[in-house]
Amino acid sequence: MSKAQKECVYMPGMSEALKKGKVPLSPAVKANGFVFVSGLPPIDSKTGKLITGDITKQTRQSLRNVRDALKAAGSSMEQVVKVVVYCTNSGYFEIINDEYRKFFPKNPPARTFVTVGSWPWAFDIEIECTAICGDENRSKG
Repeated sequence: MSKAQKECVYMPGMSEALKKGKVPLSPAVKANGFVFVSGLPPIDSKTGKLITGDITKQTRQSLRNVRDALKAAGSSMEQVVKVVVYCTNSGYFEIINDEYRKFFPKNPPARTFVTVGSWPWAFDIEIECTAICGDENRSKG
């Protein structure tokens, strides 16, 4: 029986932003045919700056970060099996859903929506997921 391997995934921009903020986590980890994407806040991976204010913009950026982490790990949004959305205000539920549908237009994954108090940084949403890994499973595009 072979020992399972764990691979921490480097994600350009996000990995640096997390390191600069002294946050001890990997954006994504591959193990046993799955990709586990950490809860990713709305950090612009090009600038390293946090997107604040408008929940639509924050949601879009968090979902882009999830998409980019999956791509870096050799997976895709189509391979996502479970998502957890953490948000500071349950009143944002429908606004978040409007943006979320754009990233999961068909066969959406299982999902949990959790309301949280706050984070040490000024953002309102963080999104994590689990996906199937492997280039043979990856959709083109």
